Amino acid sequence: MIASPEAISLPQPRRDSNVSVEHALLLRRTVRDFRKTPVALTDLSQILWAAQGITHPEGYRTAPSAGALYPLELYVVAGSVSGLKAGFYQYSPGQHQLIGLASEDLRARLADAALSQSWIADSAFVLVFAAMADRTTDKYGQRAMRYIHLEVGHAAQNVLLQAVALNLGAAEVGAFGDEDVHTLLRLPEDQQVLYLIPVGKP
Repeated sequence: MIASPEAISLPQPRRDSNVSVEHALLLRRTVRDFRKTPVALTDLSQILWAAQGITHPEGYRTAPSAGALYPLELYVVAGSVSGLKAGFYQYSPGQHQLIGLASEDLRARLADAALSQSWIADSAFVLVFAAMADRTTDKYGQRAMRYIHLEVGHAAQNVLLQAVALNLGAAEVGAFGDEDVHTLLRLPEDQQVLYLIPVGKP
């Protein structure tokens, strides 16, 4: 782990492209075969913004959230991103920054924790979605986890469509050892890992 977390400013995300939503929907496929070519930092920045970026002065984000409570926490296990050291990072939507948490390339160990799906280690980076359920349960009680699961689905679909628009491949991974991933990434006790999305050049 990094003794003093480092904040890394990301390139500003674009707000327009030549790829329509309809075309991205048409081309979206699960990709588990990645080239070794690094992904640009601008592309990682764009995908993070698509997942949880701020889109309104009042803090609203690209994915809807019940009560605008935003229980999701987004992390990056990076290994092959141009201009970014391999390591483990947390995304800060408000500042559009990455906060360095560890300087080790954890892709192979994360693949092992995901029921030995070795192809995960071949991706350029892996998005890790976790949730702080208390942010939502305080207001919605027993229905909170339903809302959180819906929210991570919204954010994940944003990632998958944005990856298509960037000519990248991505896959959805729900098969992993909860405690294994939590322990590997040293996440806070009040966070639950929900979803992994490896991304790379297909």
